Amino acid sequence: MSYDLAGKRVFVAGHRGMVGSAVVRRLASEGCDVLTAGRDVLDLKDQAGVRAWMAEQRPDAVVLAAAKVGGILANDTYPADFLYDNLVIETNVIEAAFRNEVEKLLFLGSSCIYPKMAPQPIPEDALLTGPLEPTNEWYAIAKIAGLKLCEAYRRQHGVDYISAMPTNLYGPGDNYDLEKSHVIPALLRKAHEGKLRGDTVMPVWGTGSPRREFLHVDDCADGLVHLLKTYSGAEHVNLGTGEDVTILELTRMVCDVVGFEAEVVTDPTKPDGTPRKLMDVSRLFATGWRPKHTLRSGLEDAYAWFVEHAGKDARLEVA
Repeated sequence: MSYDLAGKRVFVAGHRGMVGSAVVRRLASEGCDVLTAGRDVLDLKDQAGVRAWMAEQRPDAVVLAAAKVGGILANDTYPADFLYDNLVIETNVIEAAFRNEVEKLLFLGSSCIYPKMAPQPIPEDALLTGPLEPTNEWYAIAKIAGLKLCEAYRRQHGVDYISAMPTNLYGPGDNYDLEKSHVIPALLRKAHEGKLRGDTVMPVWGTGSPRREFLHVDDCADGLVHLLKTYSGAEHVNLGTGEDVTILELTRMVCDVVGFEAEVVTDPTKPDGTPRKLMDVSRLFATGWRPKHTLRSGLEDAYAWFVEHAGKDARLEVA
């Protein structure tokens, strides 16, 4: 079942985030009218406001990329906020979409929905087969509720609501605050600052042996639009590359991209975390989609964005 976006009104909820902004960029070539609404216009936690905005704008399709996100510390410190805010955002948008007869809705989940000890690579049917990672279970539970809500509306009302679960993302618009950033932006910034200082060592937490999968955010957006146009199933779809690297390999590649000639030194006294986290993307690849960026080319693009924006954003100022 194909869905033609040409001439459609597509609402991207969360358009100012890294993923949402990438989706807006990607939709520019689809001949559709992209609808966005900043927080000054629309508070997605306001049910009446969401209903009224949706009734006035009448989108044909919705990409639900809006969410309250944060790292381990934030999740552990504000569990109620992460659970409540995300539940309210997704239920408001999905219910308003149904109320206003939106033709297609795509819900954006997260790979953290899977059990901590899920098999590797992680298949979609690993969902709800074991305990979650405790450090982000509040966010994960909210995301599970969102995809199940889409599934429930689909089952009860026959609507075309689908869900996608992206792997670890990076690229333009990422957060380079070292207290809140994920591994790739943190490594890029550390390597950049180390190069400016003339350091000779690049430290890495843990043994460097854990394996992780990374997807450039523009590839994520391309995959989401591909699913929006071609996929119509009750089952959620993993969105990734199907390939992973060790943290040590990643760090060395980052140093090479940045031009930081330093010795990468591991610190086995620090925790490694989960040994491996790789998504099974066979369902996605069966639709004919493949990512365009290699990890190397994606890191080069991410670093170019960082260099261009460092100093323009207080969060990105370098030493």
